[in-house]
Amino acid sequence: MMSTLYSVILAGGVGTRLWPLSRTHYPKQFLQVNGHSLFQDTYLRALELSRSEDIVVVTNDIHEYLVRDQIAELGHVISDSRLLKEPEGRNTLPAIAWAAREIAKDDADAMVVVFPSDHMLSHEAIAEIMGAMDLGADNLVTFGICPSGAHTGYGYIAPGEKVGSGFHVREFREKPDMETAEQYVCSGYLWNSGMFLFSVRVFAEELKRYQPEIAAAFDSPDMVYALLPSLSIDYGLLEVSGRVMTVPLTARWTDLGTFAAWYDVADKDELGNVGTYQGIDSKGNFISTGSRVTALIGVEDTIVVDTDDALLVCRRDMAEQVGTLVKDLKKQGNPITEFHRTVFRPWGSYTELEETTGYKIKRLTVGPGKRLSLQRHHHRSEHWVVVRGTADVELDGTHQFLRPGESTYVPAGVMHRLGNSGRIQLEVIEVQIGEYLEEDDIERTADDFHRK
Repeated sequence: MMSTLYSVILAGGVGTRLWPLSRTHYPKQFLQVNGHSLFQDTYLRALELSRSEDIVVVTNDIHEYLVRDQIAELGHVISDSRLLKEPEGRNTLPAIAWAAREIAKDDADAMVVVFPSDHMLSHEAIAEIMGAMDLGADNLVTFGICPSGAHTGYGYIAPGEKVGSGFHVREFREKPDMETAEQYVCSGYLWNSGMFLFSVRVFAEELKRYQPEIAAAFDSPDMVYALLPSLSIDYGLLEVSGRVMTVPLTARWTDLGTFAAWYDVADKDELGNVGTYQGIDSKGNFISTGSRVTALIGVEDTIVVDTDDALLVCRRDMAEQVGTLVKDLKKQGNPITEFHRTVFRPWGSYTELEETTGYKIKRLTVGPGKRLSLQRHHHRSEHWVVVRGTADVELDGTHQFLRPGESTYVPAGVMHRLGNSGRIQLEVIEVQIGEYLEEDDIERTADDFHRK
């Protein structure tokens, strides 16, 4: 009897090299690419291998409702037991160990396939993954990508003796320089895709043998996830275990880790440009500027990415350096790496329209049947104007309904709540006035989403 195949989706990354499109609170796996987000494409891929109730998503605490909403857009619901929320990212080994442990509670004979949520992968991979099931029953299988050329942005796998559809792994190599990458490609090395297949039994055995501290932590009822070592599955298990196989995938794959990688897989015009623009003598460019008219003259091999609050211009061959730039911005304490002007919340979203000393203007969008927390602010007052839908307003213990064009005033220190009990989306313009207007000036006393 074939074991049930579970899918684990790792969705906790932040994708700094795709800034300013990708931010900490809205990272690259949730960006829309060709109709769906990368996460949604991964979920649909997992559905071809597993039932929806057999898909486990490991994500960051702050991305819980992005995951729930994007799964709901696909017509599915994820249960609390299948959505594992890391209070702090500890790299891939603890994340996979947690998911494997939860699956083993339900099915000690389960097989598991692990997908990163931010990769593009063509449909041909499904059959190749299924063809590796026999190897995965007694081994830790990593899927290697047949290189299309030398690349310094990927780790490499050296295949050894052939066994069935795969090979024993001779060694793993970290991201090389270009000269070394060319040697690896000539020697038949594979790119390390970050996808894995194994039985929970074999995984538990190898984890206990090579990472007893992590295995013991998951056995303890007092485990503190944030105190686990930050360790990748490659370093912590695959590079030390003697039960590791690699299976080459011939399917089209990219990790979409940089704008250069995105350029490589995107549709291009006759001049090799990606995106919408007006140009003269410009070729080989990646343009993502939303609805803004973008004019290029004599521009070649350049990345141009514009959002409401940030503009990135860089040479395409230096796309890897975007991550370094983001690190520098983080060191400066610049919040532009954390949030877009539109920030998603469990109840909907808000968009910052304008801010200056003493006031801030936002557009709030609240989904049908949802409401904000019951809260108050100590340093600001708020004025709400309804522009669409019907607002259910609780103010200092009283309730009222506001229709488009109607407004209310929320003094500082007064307990209040905004909700949408209607059937259409609620949109409200909020004007904040005060000496301190940051998001941490919120004292919550009740919340449907159990936020702190």
